[in-house]
Amino acid sequence: MAARDRYSRKLECAQCGHAGFADVSEDDDPRRKTRGFEIDALPRGFETEFASNNPRKHVIRCQCGHKFKFEQTTTYAPSGEPRR
Repeated sequence: MAARDRYSRKLECAQCGHAGFADVSEDDDPRRKTRGFEIDALPRGFETEFASNNPRKHVIRCQCGHKFKFEQTTTYAPSGEPRR
């Protein structure tokens, strides 16, 4: 049985600015067809709107009602902080 890679990712709502860290895990076996993506814990104020094995398709909903994909392309300013 393969081990699971575990990591944290910061979630931030672009609409209201609510933020927190989600604990996620993925399968470590490169022979699998999917990454075996799972969210182990979401911060308060966020919930899963649409679950998926692919982090690019997993949709999160903020307490304000704004929906966004878990893994998305982000544009960073020269200082390294996300643009607002």
